[in-house]
Amino acid sequence: MNTETDGAVVVHLVDDEAAVRDALGFLLQSHGFAVQAHDGGPALLDWLQRHPQPRGCIVLDVRMEPMSGLQVHDELLARGVPLPVIFLSGHGDIPMAVDALQKGALDFIEKPFNDRSLVDKVQRALQRDGERQAESGELALIEQRLALLTEREREVATRVAAGRLNKQVADELGIAMRTVEVHRARAFHKLGLRSAAELATWLERLARRG
Repeated sequence: MNTETDGAVVVHLVDDEAAVRDALGFLLQSHGFAVQAHDGGPALLDWLQRHPQPRGCIVLDVRMEPMSGLQVHDELLARGVPLPVIFLSGHGDIPMAVDALQKGALDFIEKPFNDRSLVDKVQRALQRDGERQAESGELALIEQRLALLTEREREVATRVAAGRLNKQVADELGIAMRTVEVHRARAFHKLGLRSAAELATWLERLARRG
């Protein structure tokens, strides 16, 4: 059931009951998902420590020992693990699952659950992670292009992106307006952009990522 392939899209199945892991693992594999089973939170966290750039999602039981699913989720958040999390919860666990959703978990499934529901939620989680990966790649490319700018070109370009006119930029930086025009043209050429609005969008995306 398990796979140790770096870079693979994997469904991490975390439950301290072997029978549950086996049943869910078989279900998910029968629908074409690669599955990595863990017998509890510590095993998952250890795996993630050894694989710092995971892809996929996590299916996490709420009631486990020695760490509850909520404790595992808190640790995932503290470590900045970006994988979408789906909680498996019993009826009495719903308030806890709702709390987890408020902390950023993607979804939860109440036991007993419909197989199709789990498969659909896992597919949605993997799609979400794929979108995250694509966004991360685009942001990395943006950062590479911004790194091509000289310090002055960056100063000019960021001010232009903020909506300032060339004259305003010139006054703020204490340089001639013609010099601003030259730096602006060079910056946008290096970035492959045509408008300040495009650059503003780039910078906003980087800022949202934090």
